[in-house]
Parts: sequence; C-alpha cells; structure tokens
Amino acid sequence: MTHPRRGHAGRTGRRGGESGTRDAILSAARHRFGEHGYDGATIRAIAADAGVDAALVYHFFGSKERLFASVMRLPIIPGDVVEAALAAGARDSTRSPGEHLVLAMLTAWDQAEMRSTFLGLLRSALTSEQAAVMLRQFVADTILGRVALAARSAGADVSGDARYRASLVGSQVVGLVLARYVLQVEPLATASPAELAAAVGPTLDRYLTGDFG
Repeated sequence: MTHPRRGHAGRTGRRGGESGTRDAILSAARHRFGEHGYDGATIRAIAADAGVDAALVYHFFGSKERLFASVMRLPIIPGDVVEAALAAGARDSTRSPGEHLVLAMLTAWDQAEMRSTFLGLLRSALTSEQAAVMLRQFVADTILGRVALAARSAGADVSGDARYRASLVGSQVVGLVLARYVLQVEPLATASPAELAAAVGPTLDRYLTGDFG
C-alpha cells in the first residue's frame, strides 16, 4: 500500500474537504519537521508530501512558523509575542524594550496551556538531539531573528554583533524560565511578571543596545 504522504506529489488541490486537507498538511509537516528539522522542512516539500499545492499550506496556516506552532500545538505564536513586545517598548516610555520582552514572555508562560506545551518541548530537547536541533532552529529563526533585527535597528551589525546580542537575550530568558517554572526557585517562582520585568529588563536592554566594553 502506498504511504499516504508518498507518491502524490503530482496531485494538487483539496483532499476530502478542508478538514481532510488541513489534517494531511499537519501530518506531512509533523513528519518533515521531525525528520529534517525546522530549517530543512520546506513548505514546498510539506505540500508535496500532503499531495496539495504549496499555496494551500499558506491558505490554512499563513507561514511556516504558524504551521510549526500548529504541529506542536502551541497556543500562541512566539514571534508575534516578541514583535508585539518590541513594538510596545518603542511606544511606551514607562517601560524599556527589555522590560516589555520579559513581561510579555512571562505573561505568556504564566498561562497553563502555554507553560505545559513549552516545558514538554524543553524536556524533549534535553533528552533528544533531534528535538534539540528542531527547537533550536525554530527559536533562532522566529524569536532570536526578530530580536536581532531589533538590535540592528538600534545600530548593531546584524550579521555578527546583533545575533550575538540576540543569543544573550535568549540565554537570559531561558535561564529565567527554567529557574521560575522548572526548578521553581524562590522568590523567582512567586514574583509577579512586572517585578521580574523591572529586575531583568535592564539586563536585556544592555544586551540589545549597551556597551560590552
């Protein structure tokens, strides 16, 4: 019997209604992401595996980031959270961009569904190299990439310095998340997002635009 994701590259269009088409794309994407990582799983290849036009993937999911979020059942789009936080930081003089980033991330993580999903991904990444590569590529492309652009807009070199700055921001946020939600270190575990944003935000600001010398 022919595998449902193989041998149908020439077939295009909807399959069994919108629900069936969407499910076929999700199944193909789950396989591609697992086998080839986030970077290696192209929309064109996913569409071919599902037996649909690439345009249908964009029709149902909008972007590869959103498709990945659907496959992983993420309740939010991380890149959207980062962009909204950076935009808020540019508009709001009462909090810095770093504070807005911390506040946005912790507010998202304080949602039980979001926390459960991402903790599952982190645990998988700690025990599986394949999962670690996939999560690392996703974070680098959709989260750190946006932070690097913010650093570039502030005057850093995007090809080198900006990505270094973005990775420092990521390390700070991941460390805070692990301490607060996994290890549950007190008083970090019970401090409010606003309190932690005020404490950690200036460090992120320095990573984004400060002088390391």
